[in-house]
Amino acid sequence: MYRKIQNFLIEWKYSPNRKPLILQGARQVGKTYSVLEFGRANYENVVHFNFETEPGLLSRISHQAIVPSNTLVFFDEIQVCEEALASLKCFCEKMPNAHIIVASSLLGVALNKKDFSFPVSKVDIKTMYPMDMEEFLLAHGEQDLAEAIKKSFESNTVMPPLLHKIAMEYYRKYLMIGGMPECVEKYIGTKNLILIRHLQKSILTAYLNDMSKYNLDNEIQKTRLAYNNIAVQLSKSKTKFQYKQIKKEVRASEFENAIEWLNLSGMASVVFKVDNIMEPLENYKSDAFKIYVSDIGLLCAKKNIMPENILYDTHELDDFKGGLVENFVEFHLRANGLEAYYWESEREAEMDFVIRRNEYIIPVEVKSSDNTKSKKLSVYMQKFKPEYAIKLSTKNFGFENNIKTVPLYAAFCL
Repeated sequence: MYRKIQNFLIEWKYSPNRKPLILQGARQVGKTYSVLEFGRANYENVVHFNFETEPGLLSRISHQAIVPSNTLVFFDEIQVCEEALASLKCFCEKMPNAHIIVASSLLGVALNKKDFSFPVSKVDIKTMYPMDMEEFLLAHGEQDLAEAIKKSFESNTVMPPLLHKIAMEYYRKYLMIGGMPECVEKYIGTKNLILIRHLQKSILTAYLNDMSKYNLDNEIQKTRLAYNNIAVQLSKSKTKFQYKQIKKEVRASEFENAIEWLNLSGMASVVFKVDNIMEPLENYKSDAFKIYVSDIGLLCAKKNIMPENILYDTHELDDFKGGLVENFVEFHLRANGLEAYYWESEREAEMDFVIRRNEYIIPVEVKSSDNTKSKKLSVYMQKFKPEYAIKLSTKNFGFENNIKTVPLYAAFCL
């Protein structure tokens, strides 16, 4: 299956300033597959070492012959071996022509340890995410549909009704299946949603195991509680994260490390509130935040959402649709490298996301249906007068009253 990361890897290979590349991201997002496919297509030889399955590799690696221009050296799960990570500095300084890629599922967690060294300025770093909506369409052979969506997004022109309907059907499938490559591949091959749910549950179990394996003993239970509570809090009308929802009468300090672990692992992402809309946004970041899971399919699996309730858009999910769709949009913002915040007025008129797109600070409102009337966007626009606003919903493309209307399936275009 095509992954956008391939374009980045080709640019990295031919860059005159190439350094050893660290490819980080949560488990099961396709890092190993993507690197091996890239290696097979662009090198005569690929030398693959996995430190998680073979922890004693480092001594053997030193005896391997490496032909820099023809060989891709791939260190997998490098967070297991601190010495291997430190060796990247030597590769950068003494073998600058070597083509080195390392992958890690939990590098952020490992680096958070005080005694874990890092080759600062000696490596390139890229984060990989699950498949986005565009990659999902391409995996289904829908390249023409993906191109039509991008064209309508750029021109603000309405998609033909039939194409809009088909794209919305794929969007609902994506909500159920998510972007984990194995799940997408199995669905295309079998159309068996029961099998997909089994795979998603297996991934969630692996995540829980990582929370035990790569965490401090006194943080394991807290991290699991926090992760399991994300889906619960996304079911609320207000998706701001509240520690008291995890455990009554709990202090924030008791779960701060758990939230940080989930964020560093890539299993979840944190979006902070800003108190003012001025550059730079991060200067106005408050302590309040929302938290989302890394993959929308895993979120549905955690909530045991029935496939028909997603695919047929039933009212059974009315209480959960808002948080579900927010998570979908936040993932696409993150995957596109856009740092998102949210804003709330004194009267609690909340703007779902605020992003910097090109040279402008843009509000992004998210609706789960085609009922797009909202006072909160009006409040925001009157107060801050943005260049324009973006509203995502089930409605077709358009631009009116300084609001760019975008169907949810086109979130990958942002």
